[in-house]
Amino acid sequence: MSRIIDVSQPVGSRTAVWPGDQRVAVVWTLRRDRGDSVNVAALTMSAHTGTHADGPLHVDDAGAVPAALDLTPYLGPAIVVDATCHDVLDRNAVADLDLTRVTRILFRTRERTDFRQFPDRFTPLAPDLARWIGQAGVKLVGTDAPSVDPFHSKTLDAHHILGNAGVAILENLVLDDVEPGHYTLVALPLSLVEADSSPVRAVLVEGTIG
Repeated sequence: MSRIIDVSQPVGSRTAVWPGDQRVAVVWTLRRDRGDSVNVAALTMSAHTGTHADGPLHVDDAGAVPAALDLTPYLGPAIVVDATCHDVLDRNAVADLDLTRVTRILFRTRERTDFRQFPDRFTPLAPDLARWIGQAGVKLVGTDAPSVDPFHSKTLDAHHILGNAGVAILENLVLDDVEPGHYTLVALPLSLVEADSSPVRAVLVEGTIG
């Protein structure tokens, strides 16, 4: 039997966002307790809310919108790496991996994730590792941090290096109780035609789906 592990942040009005970004707002346009026949909620939120796929348009004005993305990177074999002892994700974080055999890599950098609080500090991806990952043909990099680049970065080197190499990016994963090892990742972005990025419902599957 396969086991499905939800590795997505909950999304609601208490979900933390990048400082200055749009917070989640929920408005009930129809409510049964007001006499309507159904309950209908309207959401206002950033495309980077909770667990999300950073799209190419995020850092490149000519980049693709989520609806135009190849979905292949977001579905398939993945390896979870425990990097909680690292202050930065450099080549030491993957010293034991043969990247030529890895197609999707997810980094656990935190012991605990609190979706209600933006982290004071988080572990970014070093440009040298981003470059190495791109050269190795990895399809996707994921992290439980809110960004693959440092908080104060203006150049966003890791974003650009990964993007130029065609490597998809997932951010704000929840890997607290996930053991290092091999899984099947499912984290499809929405078919958004007027946004730079997209929230995802990310899950890891142990064993065979079915």
